[in-house]
Amino acid sequence: MQEMKKPTPGYLWSIFTMRCPRCRRGPMFSDSNPYKKLSLKHIFDMPEHCPVCAQKYDMEPGFWYGTGYVSYALAVALSVTTFVAWWVLIGVGTSDNRIFYWLITNTVILVLLQPWLMRLSRVIYIRFFVGYDENYDASLPKEFE
Repeated sequence: MQEMKKPTPGYLWSIFTMRCPRCRRGPMFSDSNPYKKLSLKHIFDMPEHCPVCAQKYDMEPGFWYGTGYVSYALAVALSVTTFVAWWVLIGVGTSDNRIFYWLITNTVILVLLQPWLMRLSRVIYIRFFVGYDENYDASLPKEFE
């Protein structure tokens, strides 16, 4: 009898749905919606381990400090994208203040997306250290401490 193999969840799907990097199935955050509680205190509420593969999320003290660099890169990429889109669709000029309208629009977009971008930066950052393991149910998770 042939053994049925579980399908591998997609890499980008697991990033944008904020899943564990090791099994790509378990949620990384206690609540999937960063805007639900409307409190900055609960944006980063995470279980200690992945409920599916038992991968420890907070691998060492100060582990998440590196997410500042990832968050900065995401904000710069988003700003460049909005600038190019503004330039192509509306145009850029200082005589009629279009550049300042873009700046205000970009600031509003960044502020509104900040909770999601901060979570996304954590999801991307942990993937630098923990890779996908298709035999996650038969092997031990990676520990750093």
